[in-house]
Amino acid sequence: MTRAFVVILDGLRRDLVSPETTPNLTRFAAGATTFTAHRSVFPSATRVVSAAFSTGCYPARNGLQGNTVALVKDGALTLHDVGRPDFFAAKRALTGSALHRPTMAERLKDRGGVVVFNNVSPGAAYAHDPDGYGTVYHRAGSHAPGLAPVAKPLDVTLGIEGDRAMAERFVAEAVHGAAALSVLWLSEPDTTQHATPLGSPEHLAVLAEADAIAGCVLAAIDRLDEDTLLVVGSDHGHQTVGEVVDIDAYLVAAGLKREGGADVVVAPNGTGALVYVAPEAADRVSAIADAIAAAPWSGTVLAGDQLAEIGQAPTGGLAIAVSMAASDAPNTYGVPGTSAAARPAGGKPDRLGCGQHGGLGRYEQSPVLMIRGRGHRPGIRSGEPTSIVDLAPTILTHLGVPHEGLDGRDLLATLEPHGDQRP
Repeated sequence: MTRAFVVILDGLRRDLVSPETTPNLTRFAAGATTFTAHRSVFPSATRVVSAAFSTGCYPARNGLQGNTVALVKDGALTLHDVGRPDFFAAKRALTGSALHRPTMAERLKDRGGVVVFNNVSPGAAYAHDPDGYGTVYHRAGSHAPGLAPVAKPLDVTLGIEGDRAMAERFVAEAVHGAAALSVLWLSEPDTTQHATPLGSPEHLAVLAEADAIAGCVLAAIDRLDEDTLLVVGSDHGHQTVGEVVDIDAYLVAAGLKREGGADVVVAPNGTGALVYVAPEAADRVSAIADAIAAAPWSGTVLAGDQLAEIGQAPTGGLAIAVSMAASDAPNTYGVPGTSAAARPAGGKPDRLGCGQHGGLGRYEQSPVLMIRGRGHRPGIRSGEPTSIVDLAPTILTHLGVPHEGLDGRDLLATLEPHGDQRP
């Protein structure tokens, strides 16, 4: 049987994979192809990455622009938290679709199916299959094909204990099941990294536990006598939060936004931000972009057609993308990479000195990617640029499923002489 497995350790940055910190992942890398220039998308955040993974397309084409986005409701731009369980239902009602491109769950619905075990936010989990073509297990609610209830919901908690319990079910039901594609998405080390400094004893302890969980899953997959593709990696890295900035208040003070108004809406995305501008304020876009670019806390600022440089597009009111200022400055534990963060919406915390992501900083844009399967080269470290959107075509090629119209490419085709259709 031809099958594919994906194991994601949320938030794991590449330089924290080592024999000391992650012995199981290091052991796996020795027999896999490791991609050392792998990047996330923008914003480098899990919900956005999940949609890019599931569709093989960047936000400009898949229709999910951020972890927090603005949508037009009753004629006005309104902020929406993509992590909410009901987000995709709301987006479908307001825009006509959950995502604009088919997911792998849709492409594989009659070709073996997809099963996802996921312990991050509900919205990130449902981005893999918002329309119910496959099976998604999540602690906030699970669905079978047709969005039908599952026989046994996923009753776990966020964090390492929930990850461990979920992984045990993944081995029992997915590894020993028959789905064409099975995805395991752990919440760690991301959950702990948001709450503790990178490199701290608490962080390294949970990283070791997440590595051990991954090791057990990989060992179970190794015992299968099947034609398997195994993808192991992460969705983004982390930077240390050096300061927190209220971009909304900054624009109000500059006279570029009405306080509490929907003329200009800032969607904070960790160390990145998306700025939406209503049609009546379109003449302010250049001034807003210039004002943000002049601030010491801003890094890369892109507006209008420049959004294409990061896989975004000026649609649905999106006018400006902001990656907050980032440096290689180390934190108190010597872990490099510090960024400013946009103040979260809705009173959510952002902790100084702890981890965050969302922008274009060096370390948040350094996720892990290792692949083993037909066509890979064991122990090779490939320095070619790769992205999360490359995983869908790589997986679909392995499974023999047509996949025209994707932004990514089959990564293993470049490693061996068989072209786009590996035997």
